[in-house]
Amino acid sequence: MKLFILYQTDLWKSKISRVFFGIFDSRPKAIDCAKYNGLYCSNSKVIIEEVTLNIFEEI
Repeated sequence: MKLFILYQTDLWKSKISRVFFGIFDSRPKAIDCAKYNGLYCSNSKVIIEEVTLNIFEEI
């Protein structure tokens, strides 16, 4: 199962500036939430990170 994590960050997309906004079960729902909350603007970027649930991987 895929999950999508919604973040808002600065223009340089640094991890320290990420603000968490939610976890969604589809990319269109995450995009709709970002648009509804006005996360798209000239001073910030929106990141939607896709993760797989219930999977084990060695690094």
